[in-house]
Amino acid sequence: MKDVERHFKKGGRFERWYPVYEAVDTILYGSSLVTKTAPHIRDSIDLKRIMTTVLIALIPCTLMAMWNTGYQANSVIAAMGLAGPEGWRGDIMALVGFDPTSLTSNFLHGALYFFPIYIVTMAVGAFWEGVFNIIRGHEFSEAFTVTGLLFALTLPPTIPLWQVATGISFGLIFAKEAFGGVGRNFMNPALASRAFIYFAYPAQMTGDAVWTAVDGVSGATILGQLAIAQPGESLASMDVSWLQYFLGTTPGSMGETSTLACLIGAFILLVTRIASWRIMASTLIGAILAGAFFYLRSGSVANPLYTIAPHWHLVMGGFAFGLVFMATDPVSAAHTHTGQWLFGLLVGILAILIRVANPAFPEGTMLAILLGNIFAPLFDYFVIQANIKRRMLRHG
Repeated sequence: MKDVERHFKKGGRFERWYPVYEAVDTILYGSSLVTKTAPHIRDSIDLKRIMTTVLIALIPCTLMAMWNTGYQANSVIAAMGLAGPEGWRGDIMALVGFDPTSLTSNFLHGALYFFPIYIVTMAVGAFWEGVFNIIRGHEFSEAFTVTGLLFALTLPPTIPLWQVATGISFGLIFAKEAFGGVGRNFMNPALASRAFIYFAYPAQMTGDAVWTAVDGVSGATILGQLAIAQPGESLASMDVSWLQYFLGTTPGSMGETSTLACLIGAFILLVTRIASWRIMASTLIGAILAGAFFYLRSGSVANPLYTIAPHWHLVMGGFAFGLVFMATDPVSAAHTHTGQWLFGLLVGILAILIRVANPAFPEGTMLAILLGNIFAPLFDYFVIQANIKRRMLRHG
């Protein structure tokens, strides 16, 4: 590999394609760049290790995405005596059957939906990353491997693949590359991609029929049921348990259903100090405060979403996934310590406010984080200015 490097460096005949060579070289080998002059800072953490750690933290959610997608589909097929999906998925599943009690059957069935979405995301995303890197002469970054996986995990299993390609294209071009690429985006690219599909193609992102990978079968989420429930109905009247939602054996976006899987990922990110505990803690506090406020008013308001107790909000929808993996994005979140507390509180409060007060958007975590991304630089600015004023007064 090193023998051909000279052809891709400046002056070589393949100089224009250096970003492509560098991407392959970075995956296969460690960096040969070292600091030549003082000062020297010895630290084993670099961008590659940070992104690798995040990918490891996402493994529990990814495994749960495949298992639960297959489990939901197999459960419906077995309960209704259906024949299963037609086409290549049905041909493959015919080898193991549609048994919801079979670990192999559930994983395989779910993988047949998850991997096509993930492959399309990575292929299209890598194309756009390559185009912009070659034009600008930038090196490939490992950051997209995380963005691509996060985006795939936030989607329903039934989404058309062409919409997956459209969504990731929009997010990368207009929420990342338009602002200069890696480290310069002001909002999370994965969430921007999902938000684009959410508003451009709502029929494929919302409703009852998109969460269970069986044609013509409804599998509404609990938030969706409460959003259209009649006045007087409440969470207590529905046949669901808190443990069921904590474990994630429910319909929903593929990687967002299991709070337990998200907590395992949070533990990894916090132990390795990759994610900010301040953002996680403040987002959690904000959600509990907002949830308690609405719950205490449930007796005077007809909206069934007000009947959700605060501890239920933490395991429903994509709140846990957003708290752990999206809100803590080191680029689009606040950077100062005080700013991180304010940022997290805003995200937590807005997530529950949008979820409860506006039944048209029962899943408010995505919008809350995107709004928080917009305010994050403002929080940092005021915190820095306040620090400057204090120092001027102290030393003036």
